[in-house]
Parts: sequence; C-alpha cells; structure tokens
Amino acid sequence: MPTPADLPVLAKLSIWLAAGVPTAVAMEYWSRLLHGQVWHRWLWVMHASHHRPHAPGQRYEVNDLLSFTHAPIAIAAILYGCLGPVGPLREALFGFGLGMTLFGLSYIVVHDGLVHGRLPAAFLLRFRFFRRVRAAHEVHHRHGGVPYGLFRGPEELKAARRRGAPKGSRSASTEADAHGPIGSGAPEPM
Repeated sequence: MPTPADLPVLAKLSIWLAAGVPTAVAMEYWSRLLHGQVWHRWLWVMHASHHRPHAPGQRYEVNDLLSFTHAPIAIAAILYGCLGPVGPLREALFGFGLGMTLFGLSYIVVHDGLVHGRLPAAFLLRFRFFRRVRAAHEVHHRHGGVPYGLFRGPEELKAARRRGAPKGSRSASTEADAHGPIGSGAPEPM
C-alpha cells in the first residue's frame, strides 16, 4: 500500500477536488449568511459604504476591508497544503484553500467587476446566468433585503416570492434592469 508521499498526482488531484469543490459551493451559503446576518446588522457601519453612491473617481469603499476577512484562512490552508507534514490532511487543506480562493476570485470578478463595474467583466453579460445574478443583486441594492447571496441571488428572490413576500418589499422585489453598473442610495440597516 502506498504512503501519502507516494500518492500519484491523480490521487492528490482527487483529494483537492473532493475538498475544494464543496468548499467553493459552501462559501456562497456562508457569504449569504454573513451578508444578511452580520454585514447588514452588526457591521453595517462598514458595509453601508457599499450601498451609498460613490464620489466621482472613488475606487475603494470601507466595505472592501470585509473582502479580506477570509483571505488569511485560505492562505493558511494553502500554505499548510504546501509545507505541512505529508498526508491526507495536507492535501485536503490544500483543496480547502483552493476552494475558498476560487470562490473569492469568482466573487470579485462577478460582484465587483460585472455587477458594480469596478473591473472589466462586461463580457459575462453574454450569459443569461450572469445577467440574472446582476439583476438580483440590483434588487438587493434598491431595497436592502433579499437576496443576500450573489450566485444564488435569483433563486433567493424566487423563493421569497413563493413565500408570498409582496413585490417591492425588503423580502422580494421585481426584476432589475441588467444593464449598467449599480449605483443606488443607501437602504436602512436591518
């Protein structure tokens, strides 16, 4: 029986994928929970900068600091995966760190780039999925409520409507226009 050091690259890749893909998916649910329960409540003083109109030429928001909260965890997991004792835990943590990083990069490209126009990502509008994500996030900026997730934002809106939330409420709203960067006024903290 081979030792972990003798594992072929395909076996390591399998461990990385088995840890990384579920982590990337789980990060959407984690970010949704943080956004709705923490950023729109306890950290509103920081997150509010994201919901206010920006001054001309303003590139950064205080809210950008919240983007860095998970980076040390992902970096530590990747470093352990590179430098830790050989074994399955090392490979799993490497995959975990890659999954967090994949989600983080995807979030930056879609949220900051496509949705808010802070990066050149308009090419993603060719895909219906990304147009729906952008529209759902625009609803969040207009009303300050659902959806709190990004990639599953359209499904969150549908679920809120099925529960009977009135249109235009903080729980659900009408579809947003999918063109142009979002720039709306500040909603009230929840």
